[in-house]
Amino acid sequence: MPHFAYTALDASGRTVKAVMEAENEGVVLLRLREQALHCVSIELTKKTKKAVGGKMKPKALVVFSRQFATMIDAGIPILRCLDILCSQTKDPILKQTLEGLTADVKGGMTLNEAMARYPKVFNKLYVNMIRAAEIGGILDKILDRLSQFLEYEAEIKAKIKSAMMYPVLVLIFSMVMLFALFSFVLPKFKEIFAGMDVKLPPITAMMFGFGDFMNRNWWLILLMVGGIIFGIKAWGKTPKGRYQLDWFKLKVPIMGDLTLKMSVARFCRTFGTLLNSGVPMMRSLEIVGETLSNAVLSNAIDATRNSIREGNKLSVPLVQSNLFPSMVTHMIDVGEESGRLSEMLVKVGDFYDSEVESTVKGLTSMIEPMLIIFLGGIVGFIAISVMTPVFTLVNEMK
Repeated sequence: MPHFAYTALDASGRTVKAVMEAENEGVVLLRLREQALHCVSIELTKKTKKAVGGKMKPKALVVFSRQFATMIDAGIPILRCLDILCSQTKDPILKQTLEGLTADVKGGMTLNEAMARYPKVFNKLYVNMIRAAEIGGILDKILDRLSQFLEYEAEIKAKIKSAMMYPVLVLIFSMVMLFALFSFVLPKFKEIFAGMDVKLPPITAMMFGFGDFMNRNWWLILLMVGGIIFGIKAWGKTPKGRYQLDWFKLKVPIMGDLTLKMSVARFCRTFGTLLNSGVPMMRSLEIVGETLSNAVLSNAIDATRNSIREGNKLSVPLVQSNLFPSMVTHMIDVGEESGRLSEMLVKVGDFYDSEVESTVKGLTSMIEPMLIIFLGGIVGFIAISVMTPVFTLVNEMK
């Protein structure tokens, strides 16, 4: 059961601060009135927020949405559905969320209002689609559509992760092996050459110098790398820093194109799903702008909303932003003219999802030979650096 931290005033005007365990805020207010206390503020404790508002696996939310849709379609009341789902789920975060959700609905909240209290579990897209479903009386259809949407997004992310896993593992393993080579193997060769009083060529001396620097200052290197990463993350949390980093992500060769395609696919798929579910266009654009993970594109969506308020078509500000591909803006224009905008958006989203998948495959197939060439070059450099003094020593002995 959640814990609430409250601030209240007693009959003498003295401030009272305490924590109460209750099903929802309504129960806390009722108990405070019984104690003749005037409530000033109520909020979930940090511990409860962490437990109930944490992130859970996307698969758990997909299963929840599918089961919820099936039970609603079978005519089971919402509260009974929530009780059954709460008893069946094995995900601890979802279980605690459903307990709070059930208590809030029993307390008089609508389902979308109760879900809005758990933003880390139910995002704005989910909440607004549920709101449209409750107004239109099509909760089972919207829940089924949501489960398909979430399942498809999770599938795309899983494909990208699995495609990038092999190159990342190879790169990490190669870096570890190079560190071990410079730290343990090359110093032995240096001792051998020093004992034989061999004059080292410049390339060998440079390599041994680099190895000595790594052995003496490895902690400094790690500290510098950690400081750079921390600095970039801290800078990225500021509005200006986040905007500039997101702009840079879009301009990086190859990866920038992939980032843009992923963002366009998410924009089209989310926007089309919201419109198809009955959410108004302006509200849909607001939600889409918040769900995009790129500040540059989010600003373009905000500018689009302002342009629509002035009476322009949806496609006009998207073209002016110079961010969205021409195919996207043309399809949106055709969708507006034909009155089938949501269908066009979903089709464009599907197209760009397949583009993302093929781009990732092409990128991984290109990364693998590049890694082999890179590692081969380093190994060849080390081999030449080590063997050159050996050849010199052999010639002197002759």
